[in-house]
Amino acid sequence: MNQPTPAIVTQRAAQRLPRLALLLFCAAYVIPGLFGRDPWRSADLTAFGFMHSLARGGADLWHPVVGGVPPEVGLFPYWLGAAFIHLLGGVLDPAVAARVPFALLLVAVLMLTWYTTYHLARSEAAQPVAFAFGGEAHPVDYARAIADGALLALVATLGLLQLGHETTPELLQLTGVGLYTYGLAANQHRSLQSRLAMLAALPLMAGSGAPTIGLALGAVGLLTCLRSELPQTRRFAPWVGAALLLGALTATAFDAWQWKLSASSPRQLVRLLVWFTWPTWPLVAWTLWRWRGHLLKRHIAVPLSTALVALASCVLMNGSDRALLLALPSLAVLAAFSLPTLRRGVASAIDWFSVFFFSTCALALWVIYASMQVGVPAKPLMNIRKLAPGFEPQFSLPALLAALLGTLAWVWLVRWRAGRNREVLWRSLVLPGSGVALCWLLLMTLGLPVLDYARSERPLVERLSAHLPPAACVVARDLPRYQVAALEALGGFRVVDERAAGAQACDHLLVLGGRTRTAPAGWQFVARERRPTDRNEFTYVYRRDPAPR
Repeated sequence: MNQPTPAIVTQRAAQRLPRLALLLFCAAYVIPGLFGRDPWRSADLTAFGFMHSLARGGADLWHPVVGGVPPEVGLFPYWLGAAFIHLLGGVLDPAVAARVPFALLLVAVLMLTWYTTYHLARSEAAQPVAFAFGGEAHPVDYARAIADGALLALVATLGLLQLGHETTPELLQLTGVGLYTYGLAANQHRSLQSRLAMLAALPLMAGSGAPTIGLALGAVGLLTCLRSELPQTRRFAPWVGAALLLGALTATAFDAWQWKLSASSPRQLVRLLVWFTWPTWPLVAWTLWRWRGHLLKRHIAVPLSTALVALASCVLMNGSDRALLLALPSLAVLAAFSLPTLRRGVASAIDWFSVFFFSTCALALWVIYASMQVGVPAKPLMNIRKLAPGFEPQFSLPALLAALLGTLAWVWLVRWRAGRNREVLWRSLVLPGSGVALCWLLLMTLGLPVLDYARSERPLVERLSAHLPPAACVVARDLPRYQVAALEALGGFRVVDERAAGAQACDHLLVLGGRTRTAPAGWQFVARERRPTDRNEFTYVYRRDPAPR
């Protein structure tokens, strides 16, 4: 039976977010962190190591290696980063050049989430109740307002903040999920675009290291299309089947069939779900309750089924946050459909929490910045020098101006939201989304020097370089892969795993260890170095014993 929609929305409440404000908001979220930093440990730096090995010609296109060891996931992300290093390497630093396409992928994820929500909100089952004397929201205006809310919800999600700004395969997988949900959502209104998106989505996931998740999504999408009551959606089923076939062929061609099952702790899983998907999960729960009579309708079924596949993958992969990342766009779509039914008291509570929390975070960042630049108050700078010995504060006028503009925009937004007669649908997500964007902007401007110093491997590479000849051949024993990538990409060394064939030709050995370690047989101790922010993790440098006469 068709149940009435719970959404009661007036035309006044269906105003869209001003486009210029929306573009500036997305720019403040995407651009910070793109420039002025090294790749960070660990996945970010490891991925850059494979891209750098391809770009400098140190590895075959089909076999990128770091320290002689190939990657565990597909090759698409490394090809993409290496291509941009070749394209922009003469203009930008290789790390920045590799980061550019992944920033564009983040933009694509935001756009796909907006358009997915827009097309789902235009469906008949998602439309608000028609008033007896008119005045209800126009379908297109309503869909735009809901889509604006979904974009704000995605930006506000804490789990996307760091992983969305890395150069890792997961961002390419997230783009594939975005194309998949867009294809299912837009097949009624954009037949060509939805078909192309679906045909690209599953091969993209397979070639970036998530073939099993991609094929699971394809199977769910195929079932959704076959059981749909809409003829356009049923006619879309062959295209989903074709995408499934292309995904399977891509995974076979790249030998990407990998699935590591491991049980996860329920407490750890719940903790991850609570913070990683905040603040969307309470809104998603409200959506499922208020729209419980429409769970099989496409505006709920499409994002819900996608999120459940990603959640199941997270559970089966020992609570992997990178698998859970693939659920975030769908959760943002579901959260947006809570807005027409959200009570005013709940919306006010969200506003007050957002103002208090993000204003406190912004104030703390400004206090730490003032301490680093002028020494007042003195305590934060003392703590920084204790935790990061050797760090010297740096001043950047562009970073300061960007931080000031972002803070002033936040103050204006809080005043706007405190005003009366603000009935727009997306009002409850403006402050959470803007608060996350503000804190990220301040962190990547005011706090970037100390954060980069703490998370980069460059200080360790520079210390090790004092004990190694330039471009030396080094044997790696027990070194994490991201440190091997740093030695190759940032230090210019040739690193070989101790089990590789060419290890006997190298004259130096690097070993990871604690405060004390005995020299291996056949090697002489040279030095022991550590990162400035590490206390108990040391890298030992050894030189091979000269051959007996």
